[in-house]
Amino acid sequence: MVTIEHIREARERLGDAVHQTPLLESTLLNRLLGHRILFKAENFQKIGAFKARGALNTLRVLQERGEPLRSVVSHSSGNHAQAVAWACGLIGIPCTVFMPETASAIKQQATRSYGATVVTTPTRQEAEAGSAAMEQEGAMLLHPYDRDEVIAGQGTAALEVLDDGLQPTAVFTPCGGGGLLSGSTVVFRELAPKTALYGVEPVSANDAARSYRSGSLFRFEEAPKTLADGVQTLSLSERTLRYIRRTDGIIEVDEEEIVYWTQWLTHLLKVTVEPTAVLGMAGAARWLAGRKKPETVLVILTGGNLSSETRARIWDRDLLQTVPEPGV
Repeated sequence: MVTIEHIREARERLGDAVHQTPLLESTLLNRLLGHRILFKAENFQKIGAFKARGALNTLRVLQERGEPLRSVVSHSSGNHAQAVAWACGLIGIPCTVFMPETASAIKQQATRSYGATVVTTPTRQEAEAGSAAMEQEGAMLLHPYDRDEVIAGQGTAALEVLDDGLQPTAVFTPCGGGGLLSGSTVVFRELAPKTALYGVEPVSANDAARSYRSGSLFRFEEAPKTLADGVQTLSLSERTLRYIRRTDGIIEVDEEEIVYWTQWLTHLLKVTVEPTAVLGMAGAARWLAGRKKPETVLVILTGGNLSSETRARIWDRDLLQTVPEPGV
Protein backbone atom coordinates (compact mmCIF):
# COMPACT_ATOMS: atom_id res chain seq x y z
CA MET A 1 0.00 0.00 0.00
CA VAL A 2 1.13 3.54 -0.75
CA THR A 3 1.89 5.56 2.39
CA ILE A 4 2.35 9.27 3.04
CA GLU A 5 6.11 8.65 3.07
CA HIS A 6 5.96 7.27 -0.47
CA ILE A 7 4.19 10.45 -1.57
CA ARG A 8 6.71 12.68 0.20
CA GLU A 9 9.51 10.75 -1.51
CA ALA A 10 7.74 11.21 -4.84
CA ARG A 11 7.62 14.96 -4.30
CA GLU A 12 11.37 15.05 -3.69
CA ARG A 13 11.99 12.76 -6.64
CA LEU A 14 9.97 14.90 -9.03
CA GLY A 15 11.63 18.11 -7.85
CA ASP A 16 11.25 20.99 -10.28
CA ALA A 17 10.61 18.68 -13.25
CA VAL A 18 6.90 19.30 -12.56
CA HIS A 19 5.19 22.51 -11.57
CA GLN A 20 3.92 23.28 -8.09
CA THR A 21 0.58 24.43 -9.40
CA PRO A 22 -1.29 27.38 -7.88
CA LEU A 23 -4.57 27.63 -6.02
CA LEU A 24 -7.16 29.73 -7.85
CA GLU A 25 -10.46 31.16 -6.69
CA SER A 26 -13.24 33.38 -7.97
CA THR A 27 -14.61 36.09 -5.69
CA LEU A 28 -17.80 36.16 -7.74
CA LEU A 29 -18.31 32.40 -7.53
CA ASN A 30 -17.70 32.48 -3.76
CA ARG A 31 -20.30 35.25 -3.40
CA LEU A 32 -22.85 33.51 -5.63
CA LEU A 33 -22.58 30.17 -3.82
CA GLY A 34 -21.99 31.52 -0.32
CA HIS A 35 -18.91 29.32 0.16
CA ARG A 36 -15.20 29.55 -0.53
CA ILE A 37 -14.12 27.28 -3.39
CA LEU A 38 -10.41 26.87 -4.10
CA PHE A 39 -9.13 25.22 -7.27
CA LYS A 40 -5.87 23.29 -7.49
CA ALA A 41 -4.92 24.25 -11.05
CA GLU A 42 -3.39 21.09 -12.50
CA ASN A 43 -4.43 22.41 -15.90
CA PHE A 44 -1.21 24.46 -15.54
CA GLN A 45 0.86 21.30 -15.05
CA LYS A 46 3.39 19.92 -17.53
CA ILE A 47 1.49 18.52 -20.56
CA GLY A 48 -1.59 20.30 -19.19
CA ALA A 49 -2.66 17.68 -16.65
CA PHE A 50 -1.77 16.03 -13.32
CA LYS A 51 -0.84 12.83 -15.16
CA ALA A 52 2.73 14.10 -15.59
CA ARG A 53 3.34 13.50 -11.87
CA GLY A 54 2.58 9.78 -11.85
CA ALA A 55 4.28 8.97 -15.15
CA LEU A 56 7.60 10.61 -14.27
CA ASN A 57 7.62 9.31 -10.71
CA THR A 58 7.19 5.75 -11.99
CA LEU A 59 10.09 5.97 -14.41
CA ARG A 60 12.41 7.57 -11.87
CA VAL A 61 11.57 4.92 -9.24
CA LEU A 62 12.42 2.17 -11.73
CA GLN A 63 15.68 3.93 -12.56
CA GLU A 64 16.56 4.11 -8.86
CA ARG A 65 15.94 0.37 -8.56
CA GLY A 66 18.27 -0.27 -11.48
CA GLU A 67 15.57 -1.96 -13.53
CA PRO A 68 16.31 -2.07 -17.27
CA LEU A 69 14.08 0.28 -19.22
CA ARG A 70 14.50 -0.60 -22.88
CA SER A 71 11.00 0.48 -23.92
CA VAL A 72 7.73 1.62 -22.36
CA VAL A 73 4.16 0.96 -23.43
CA SER A 74 0.81 2.26 -22.22
CA HIS A 75 -2.79 2.89 -23.26
CA SER A 76 -4.80 6.06 -22.85
CA SER A 77 -7.54 8.26 -24.26
CA GLY A 78 -5.39 11.38 -23.96
CA ASN A 79 -3.69 12.97 -20.97
CA HIS A 80 -1.87 9.90 -19.69
CA ALA A 81 -0.65 9.27 -23.24
CA GLN A 82 0.95 12.72 -23.33
CA ALA A 83 2.39 12.26 -19.84
CA VAL A 84 4.06 8.96 -20.73
CA ALA A 85 5.48 10.41 -23.94
CA TRP A 86 6.78 13.50 -22.11
CA ALA A 87 8.32 11.51 -19.23
CA CYS A 88 9.97 9.01 -21.56
CA GLY A 89 11.36 11.88 -23.61
CA LEU A 90 12.95 13.41 -20.50
CA ILE A 91 14.67 10.14 -19.66
CA GLY A 92 15.41 9.06 -23.22
CA ILE A 93 13.35 5.88 -23.46
CA PRO A 94 11.33 4.89 -26.56
CA CYS A 95 7.64 4.45 -25.89
CA THR A 96 4.49 3.28 -27.64
CA VAL A 97 1.00 4.37 -26.65
CA PHE A 98 -2.17 2.66 -27.79
CA MET A 99 -5.08 5.09 -28.11
CA PRO A 100 -8.69 4.43 -29.16
CA GLU A 101 -9.45 6.16 -32.45
CA THR A 102 -12.18 8.12 -30.67
CA ALA A 103 -9.47 9.91 -28.65
CA SER A 104 -9.09 13.61 -29.39
CA ALA A 105 -7.07 14.18 -32.57
CA ILE A 106 -5.13 16.97 -30.90
CA LYS A 107 -4.21 14.71 -27.96
CA GLN A 108 -3.04 12.04 -30.39
CA GLN A 109 -0.88 14.56 -32.21
CA ALA A 110 0.46 16.03 -28.96
CA THR A 111 1.50 12.54 -27.87
CA ARG A 112 3.37 12.03 -31.13
CA SER A 113 4.98 15.45 -30.74
CA TYR A 114 6.46 14.39 -27.39
CA GLY A 115 8.17 11.52 -29.22
CA ALA A 116 5.87 8.53 -28.72
CA THR A 117 4.77 6.02 -31.32
CA VAL A 118 0.97 6.21 -31.32
CA VAL A 119 -1.07 3.19 -32.37
CA THR A 120 -4.80 3.82 -32.77
CA THR A 121 -7.35 1.06 -32.25
CA PRO A 122 -11.10 0.86 -32.91
CA THR A 123 -11.96 0.52 -29.20
CA ARG A 124 -10.54 1.15 -25.76
CA GLN A 125 -10.58 -2.61 -25.09
CA GLU A 126 -8.28 -3.16 -28.07
CA ALA A 127 -5.99 -0.37 -26.86
CA GLU A 128 -5.63 -2.14 -23.51
CA ALA A 129 -5.05 -5.47 -25.28
CA GLY A 130 -2.38 -3.92 -27.48
CA SER A 131 -0.39 -2.57 -24.55
CA ALA A 132 -0.74 -5.88 -22.70
CA ALA A 133 0.65 -7.74 -25.73
CA MET A 134 3.69 -5.47 -25.89
CA GLU A 135 4.23 -5.97 -22.16
CA GLN A 136 4.36 -9.72 -22.79
CA GLU A 137 7.05 -9.06 -25.39
CA GLY A 138 9.21 -7.25 -22.83
CA ALA A 139 8.11 -3.60 -22.77
CA MET A 140 7.48 -2.00 -19.38
CA LEU A 141 3.78 -1.25 -18.98
CA LEU A 142 3.24 2.18 -17.44
CA HIS A 143 -0.39 1.69 -16.49
CA PRO A 144 -2.53 4.84 -16.21
CA TYR A 145 -3.49 4.12 -12.59
CA ASP A 146 -2.81 0.52 -11.51
CA ARG A 147 0.70 1.10 -10.11
CA ASP A 148 1.80 2.23 -6.65
CA GLU A 149 4.35 4.60 -8.19
CA VAL A 150 1.64 6.28 -10.26
CA ILE A 151 -0.62 6.69 -7.23
CA ALA A 152 2.25 8.15 -5.19
CA GLY A 153 3.07 10.61 -7.96
CA GLN A 154 -0.53 11.76 -8.34
CA GLY A 155 -0.77 12.19 -4.57
CA THR A 156 1.85 14.93 -4.65
CA ALA A 157 -0.81 17.37 -5.93
CA ALA A 158 -2.82 16.91 -2.72
CA LEU A 159 0.33 17.13 -0.60
CA GLU A 160 1.11 20.53 -2.10
CA VAL A 161 -2.32 21.78 -1.02
CA LEU A 162 -1.67 20.96 2.63
CA ASP A 163 1.84 22.39 2.39
CA ASP A 164 0.19 25.65 1.31
CA GLY A 165 -1.62 25.69 4.66
CA LEU A 166 -5.11 24.98 3.34
CA GLN A 167 -7.37 22.81 5.50
CA PRO A 168 -10.56 22.40 3.46
CA THR A 169 -13.78 20.97 4.82
CA ALA A 170 -14.10 18.77 1.76
CA VAL A 171 -12.14 17.83 -1.37
CA PHE A 172 -13.61 16.90 -4.76
CA THR A 173 -11.70 15.29 -7.60
CA PRO A 174 -12.66 13.56 -10.85
CA CYS A 175 -12.47 9.79 -10.79
CA GLY A 176 -11.60 7.73 -13.86
CA GLY A 177 -9.28 4.86 -13.01
CA GLY A 178 -8.84 6.29 -9.52
CA GLY A 179 -5.11 7.07 -9.38
CA LEU A 180 -5.51 10.72 -8.35
CA LEU A 181 -8.32 9.95 -5.92
CA SER A 182 -6.26 7.12 -4.40
CA GLY A 183 -3.21 9.33 -3.87
CA SER A 184 -5.40 12.11 -2.46
CA THR A 185 -6.99 9.60 -0.07
CA VAL A 186 -3.61 8.67 1.38
CA VAL A 187 -2.70 12.34 1.90
CA PHE A 188 -5.92 13.53 3.47
CA ARG A 189 -6.62 10.45 5.57
CA GLU A 190 -3.09 10.64 7.02
CA LEU A 191 -2.66 14.41 7.41
CA ALA A 192 -6.19 15.86 7.52
CA PRO A 193 -8.51 13.03 8.58
CA LYS A 194 -11.47 15.33 9.30
CA THR A 195 -11.56 16.51 5.67
CA ALA A 196 -14.32 14.85 3.65
CA LEU A 197 -13.14 13.38 0.35
CA TYR A 198 -15.28 12.65 -2.71
CA GLY A 199 -14.67 11.35 -6.19
CA VAL A 200 -16.93 12.62 -8.97
CA GLU A 201 -17.84 10.93 -12.24
CA PRO A 202 -20.55 11.14 -14.92
CA VAL A 203 -23.63 9.07 -14.23
CA SER A 204 -23.15 7.57 -17.72
CA ALA A 205 -19.63 6.41 -16.72
CA ASN A 206 -20.30 5.42 -13.12
CA ASP A 207 -18.19 2.29 -12.75
CA ALA A 208 -16.47 3.76 -9.66
CA ALA A 209 -19.78 4.57 -7.96
CA ARG A 210 -21.08 1.06 -8.64
CA SER A 211 -17.84 -0.47 -7.39
CA TYR A 212 -17.86 1.73 -4.28
CA ARG A 213 -21.42 0.74 -3.39
CA SER A 214 -20.97 -2.98 -3.99
CA GLY A 215 -17.41 -3.35 -2.71
CA SER A 216 -16.38 -5.26 -5.84
CA LEU A 217 -15.22 -4.14 -9.27
CA PHE A 218 -17.83 -3.22 -11.84
CA ARG A 219 -16.51 -3.17 -15.42
CA PHE A 220 -18.12 -1.71 -18.54
CA GLU A 221 -18.03 -3.90 -21.63
CA GLU A 222 -17.25 -0.88 -23.79
CA ALA A 223 -16.09 2.65 -23.16
CA PRO A 224 -18.94 4.75 -21.75
CA LYS A 225 -20.11 7.78 -23.70
CA THR A 226 -19.48 11.10 -21.97
CA LEU A 227 -18.01 14.50 -22.78
CA ALA A 228 -15.55 13.85 -19.96
CA ASP A 229 -13.21 11.72 -22.06
CA GLY A 230 -10.62 11.46 -19.26
CA VAL A 231 -12.93 9.20 -17.24
CA GLN A 232 -13.98 6.79 -19.99
CA THR A 233 -12.11 3.98 -18.26
CA LEU A 234 -13.78 0.58 -18.28
CA SER A 235 -13.21 0.04 -14.56
CA LEU A 236 -11.15 0.86 -11.51
CA SER A 237 -8.50 -1.67 -10.51
CA GLU A 238 -8.55 -3.78 -7.36
CA ARG A 239 -5.65 -1.60 -6.20
CA THR A 240 -7.43 1.73 -6.59
CA LEU A 241 -10.73 0.38 -5.24
CA ARG A 242 -9.01 -0.37 -1.92
CA TYR A 243 -8.15 3.30 -1.50
CA ILE A 244 -11.42 4.64 -2.87
CA ARG A 245 -13.46 2.67 -0.35
CA ARG A 246 -11.80 4.89 2.30
CA THR A 247 -13.33 8.03 0.78
CA ASP A 248 -16.70 9.51 1.70
CA GLY A 249 -18.24 8.44 -1.58
CA ILE A 250 -18.56 8.95 -5.32
CA ILE A 251 -20.87 11.69 -6.56
CA GLU A 252 -22.53 11.14 -9.94
CA VAL A 253 -23.32 14.11 -12.20
CA ASP A 254 -25.03 14.41 -15.57
CA GLU A 255 -23.77 15.75 -18.89
CA GLU A 256 -25.70 19.01 -18.52
CA GLU A 257 -23.80 19.77 -15.30
CA ILE A 258 -20.49 19.02 -17.04
CA VAL A 259 -21.27 21.47 -19.86
CA TYR A 260 -22.57 24.08 -17.40
CA TRP A 261 -19.47 24.07 -15.20
CA THR A 262 -17.06 23.94 -18.13
CA GLN A 263 -18.61 27.15 -19.39
CA TRP A 264 -18.79 28.82 -15.99
CA LEU A 265 -15.26 27.98 -14.81
CA THR A 266 -13.81 29.11 -18.13
CA HIS A 267 -15.66 32.40 -17.62
CA LEU A 268 -14.92 32.89 -13.91
CA LEU A 269 -11.33 31.61 -13.66
CA LYS A 270 -10.22 32.84 -17.10
CA VAL A 271 -8.45 29.53 -17.79
CA THR A 272 -8.97 26.63 -20.17
CA VAL A 273 -10.55 23.61 -18.51
CA GLU A 274 -11.61 20.36 -20.13
CA PRO A 275 -14.91 18.64 -19.27
CA THR A 276 -13.20 16.01 -17.11
CA ALA A 277 -11.55 18.74 -15.04
CA VAL A 278 -14.85 20.31 -13.96
CA LEU A 279 -16.32 17.13 -12.53
CA GLY A 280 -15.02 18.10 -9.10
CA MET A 281 -16.83 21.44 -9.26
CA ALA A 282 -20.06 19.76 -10.35
CA GLY A 283 -19.81 17.42 -7.38
CA ALA A 284 -18.90 20.25 -5.00
CA ALA A 285 -21.94 22.28 -6.12
CA ARG A 286 -24.22 19.34 -5.34
CA TRP A 287 -22.61 18.81 -1.93
CA LEU A 288 -22.64 22.51 -0.99
CA ALA A 289 -26.34 22.85 -1.83
CA GLY A 290 -27.14 20.90 1.32
CA ARG A 291 -24.80 22.74 3.71
CA LYS A 292 -26.26 25.02 6.36
CA LYS A 293 -23.16 27.17 6.96
CA PRO A 294 -20.35 28.56 4.79
CA GLU A 295 -17.65 26.02 3.95
CA THR A 296 -14.18 26.07 2.40
CA VAL A 297 -13.75 23.32 -0.18
CA LEU A 298 -11.05 22.25 -2.60
CA VAL A 299 -11.67 21.24 -6.21
CA ILE A 300 -8.81 19.65 -8.15
CA LEU A 301 -8.87 20.84 -11.76
CA THR A 302 -7.21 17.90 -13.44
CA GLY A 303 -6.48 19.21 -16.92
CA GLY A 304 -6.90 21.85 -19.58
CA ASN A 305 -6.40 19.95 -22.84
CA LEU A 306 -9.63 20.99 -24.54
CA SER A 307 -9.84 19.82 -28.14
CA SER A 308 -11.55 21.87 -30.83
CA GLU A 309 -14.24 19.23 -31.36
CA THR A 310 -15.07 19.13 -27.66
CA ARG A 311 -14.97 22.92 -27.44
CA ALA A 312 -17.63 23.09 -30.16
CA ARG A 313 -19.86 20.65 -28.28
CA ILE A 314 -19.43 22.60 -25.02
CA TRP A 315 -20.22 26.00 -26.51
CA ASP A 316 -23.00 25.05 -28.91
CA ARG A 317 -25.44 26.70 -26.47
CA ASP A 318 -25.07 29.36 -23.80
CA LEU A 319 -25.62 28.21 -20.23
CA LEU A 320 -24.02 31.30 -18.67
CA GLN A 321 -27.45 32.91 -18.51
CA THR A 322 -28.29 30.55 -15.63
CA VAL A 323 -26.32 31.92 -12.69
CA PRO A 324 -24.98 29.43 -10.09
CA GLU A 325 -27.47 29.20 -7.24
CA PRO A 326 -26.45 29.85 -3.62
CA GLY A 327 -25.43 26.76 -1.68
CA VAL A 328 -26.42 28.18 1.72
